Amino acid sequence: MSQQAIRYLPMAPEHLEGVIRLCVVEQYPSYSEDAERTRRALTAPGVCTVVAVKEGRVVGFAQMQSDGLIQAHLTLIVVDRDLRRRGIGAHLVREAFARSGGQRVDLLSTEGADDFYQSFVHKRFPGYRIYPQIGPEHGER
Repeated sequence: MSQQAIRYLPMAPEHLEGVIRLCVVEQYPSYSEDAERTRRALTAPGVCTVVAVKEGRVVGFAQMQSDGLIQAHLTLIVVDRDLRRRGIGAHLVREAFARSGGQRVDLLSTEGADDFYQSFVHKRFPGYRIYPQIGPEHGER
C-alpha cells in the first residue's frame, strides 16, 4: 500500500467515531464505552493524537502524552487489523513523536508487539502499570 494513499492528521471531532470503532475491535473499553470521555482523553492538554486516514476512513491512530520538551509517552496505538505490517503504525509513532515536542518516547507494550517496537532505535527498560485504586486490601501486590 502506498503511504501517499494515507493521510496523517491531528485528531479532530470527525475522527472520533473511527477511533472508537478501532477500540471496540481491540476490546479497549476505556476508550470505547464513553465517546465524550474518549474525545477529551485524546485531545487533552499535553496529548498529541494523530490519526491515519485512508479514503475518508480512520485506519489507525496513536496517542502520545508529552511535556513538550523532554519526555513523551506512547499511550496507545491501534492500526486496523487488515492493514497491519504496512508501515502505518511506524508512521503514526514517528508523526506523533515529531508533533509531541519530546526528545524520547517511553511506552508499555503488549505481548507480541516486541518486533514492532524493536524496529525503532531503542533502549529496553522494564515497566509497570500501576492501579492506585487497587491495593493490598484487595489481595493485590
